[in-house]
Amino acid sequence: MEVIYQNAASLEKKRRGRLSLQFSERKLLLVIIDLMVLNGALLLMLSLWPESVFIRMLERFPWYVLLLSGLWLVIGSLFNVYDLAKAASAVHSIWAAGISVLITLAIYLLIPYLTPVLPNRRTQIVIFFLAALLGITFWRFIYATVFTQPSFRHRALVIGAGWSGRTLVEAIQETASETGNPYLGTGYELLGFVDDDPAKQGGDVEGVPVLGAGKDLLRLVQEMNPDEIIIAITHSQRINPDLFHAILACYEMGIPITTMAALYERMTGRVPIQHAGQDLTVLLPISRPSGFRFYLALRRMADILVAVPGLLLVLLITPFVWFGNLITDPGAIFYRQTRVGKNGEKFQIIKFRSMVMDAEAKTGAVWAKENDPRITTVGKHLRRTRLDETPQFWNVLKGEMTLIGPRPERPEMIEQLSEEIPFYGLRHTVKPGITGWAQVRYRYGSSREDAFVKLQYDLYYIKHLGPFIDLSVLIKTIQVILGMKGR
Repeated sequence: MEVIYQNAASLEKKRRGRLSLQFSERKLLLVIIDLMVLNGALLLMLSLWPESVFIRMLERFPWYVLLLSGLWLVIGSLFNVYDLAKAASAVHSIWAAGISVLITLAIYLLIPYLTPVLPNRRTQIVIFFLAALLGITFWRFIYATVFTQPSFRHRALVIGAGWSGRTLVEAIQETASETGNPYLGTGYELLGFVDDDPAKQGGDVEGVPVLGAGKDLLRLVQEMNPDEIIIAITHSQRINPDLFHAILACYEMGIPITTMAALYERMTGRVPIQHAGQDLTVLLPISRPSGFRFYLALRRMADILVAVPGLLLVLLITPFVWFGNLITDPGAIFYRQTRVGKNGEKFQIIKFRSMVMDAEAKTGAVWAKENDPRITTVGKHLRRTRLDETPQFWNVLKGEMTLIGPRPERPEMIEQLSEEIPFYGLRHTVKPGITGWAQVRYRYGSSREDAFVKLQYDLYYIKHLGPFIDLSVLIKTIQVILGMKGR
């Protein structure tokens, strides 16, 4: 025990020259400094008013600051300013953040009654815009050039150079593919692998060296001083007892221990179902917060409040869809199809018809493909804007669906996918939605491989179901609609 404490003290001295930042810490740093700069610009503008007016405004209207912060987080999310891979690139980060600042401030100053009234105060407005724009872009330049340096990287040793370890490296490289350096975006620097397989010793996996076997772990920790140890072993219960005790010793020395599955989730927003083994904590939300049932009730109320005006929108656009179809492809306006919902219950989903009549008469149930010839001229525009989905507000009102959740699939597809993809049935533990985490994070699915990836996203959503992920899906859905990225 005394040796462990001595080693811990030695490692602590080595770390003092570095300030490593984890994945989540980098996002938090970006958020905090962004909000400080924006609100600093706001206070600078207000401070140019007479002192008595300035103090009275802050006392009577404290929501000025809260509204600006909220708008920035929404607009910034639309432009992916907290995508760490893009934030690590000065060009990407400055461009996205700069556009977000201009849009945020324009909306902020145009909202009546809730934002500062500035009659004949053009100088203050110009100062507000310049201070915010220059402050944010300068900060983003500093982050991209300084906080990606080695002193700020999070150094990790990976235990296990097999399939799980390779998947982890690929995920890190994919997450940061736009930065040039595969580890800049995530902040992770993988020092190497520890693996007992003699065939892997001295080699590398996806460009990351295999440094030694399990018996070498404590020595490697002393030599390389990692900030974290990642266990990339699918069946962790099979870890060699000596290696297990070495991992515990590392933890006693103050080195955080995490699993490949947990890190993979944080970086990708997906559950690595192929590496879950029989570990239920990877797949399921083992415990829910105390107010979870109350949140579900609020979600149902939100469903109703949104579905009613949503159906009014359907009534407004139906004549235009009917007229467009009459000219280009006469036939039914609406399209009904059997889908599978919560607990495997079947229901009839309703959509605006976007394909030719009897599109599957010859082929049977098949996925739509990119540039699918069955899609009509009107249907192409409906799909791009996601307006073809709006009649599903009726399904939401009836309680068969919800606004946000995994997309409901067809029984024929489910029967096939359940045989080929493990844990596929878990997506039916919640109500299906009009939009969902998989829909805003991944392209349109048209194959078994796509269904597999989307299941990973769906299970992540189910596991982390709550107000924050629902808000994220809502913001990303707006981004898809405005960008006409539907298919």
